[in-house]
Amino acid sequence: MKGEAGEDEDTIGIYVGGRNAEGDRHGEGWALLPNGDFYQGCYCRGMRNGKGLYVFKNGARYDGEWRRAMKYGVGHMTYPDGSSYEGDWRYDLKQGFGAYYYPNGDIYEGAWFKGKRHGLGTYFHAEHQVKFMGTWVEGVMEGPGQIMYPRVRFHGSWCRGLPRGPGCFVFDTNCMQHGFYELIKDPKHEEYGEGEEEKDKEQNDEKLGEGEQEDEIDDTLGKIAVWRARNVTAYIPEFLPPEPVPLPIHDSVPSLSRESVTTDLLQFEPPSAASEHEGRDDNDSWLLHREKFLEEAEQKE
Repeated sequence: MKGEAGEDEDTIGIYVGGRNAEGDRHGEGWALLPNGDFYQGCYCRGMRNGKGLYVFKNGARYDGEWRRAMKYGVGHMTYPDGSSYEGDWRYDLKQGFGAYYYPNGDIYEGAWFKGKRHGLGTYFHAEHQVKFMGTWVEGVMEGPGQIMYPRVRFHGSWCRGLPRGPGCFVFDTNCMQHGFYELIKDPKHEEYGEGEEEKDKEQNDEKLGEGEQEDEIDDTLGKIAVWRARNVTAYIPEFLPPEPVPLPIHDSVPSLSRESVTTDLLQFEPPSAASEHEGRDDNDSWLLHREKFLEEAEQKE
């Protein structure tokens, strides 16, 4: 009998719900899996498809859209440590626009690609009340961005998570401090002895055979960023560094959205951007930010 792993036979787990002419799970139903997980929602040809709630044995739960037994569409995931994600999914991974809420109060809201922060996004550090706005590449801050402190804002660029190169601090007193971030060795790390750094480089060169290419070297390892101030001027917008821009996304995997099933009771409706609670600030709604994100992405295309 066809079906997804762990749910394809009546003798494996418990299933109560509709089936199609071939005997596959089809339509509405619920299943208690052998590993203790629980699912209630829509099926299509033996696989989770459409709107459904999946509760993991470890306490995690996903409530949202499915395609061919994978999280695909818009959904809300709650993790055992108390963190949660609300946003877009593709192929069981966070992809598109979404907001991740961490147990310590930190919040990331922005673009995701294949499960990692990738593209334009905002990260709020709850402990220090600091917000970073800029671009991310495979989960690491990279490229133009800015950090907003309570009374000052820094504009500059990041390289593998560290500020680097020219930038400026803008103060609430309507002035700017110009300078650059320089990477230096972290004093906490043990420094090379005399001649050791050159010796390691020679050993690495010997390991490379003829025609082999050396892997890209991460020159930020063991380094810290130090600010070098140059001068102070009045606030002049033209002196600000370039603003971050959306990153191009290349995903050649075909869409799964054609496979679906319609039911009378469990039809998925796209969430509304309207406030769910009276008096709620719409500017804090991730749905409104998501709509803006999608509109800007369409304009770029």
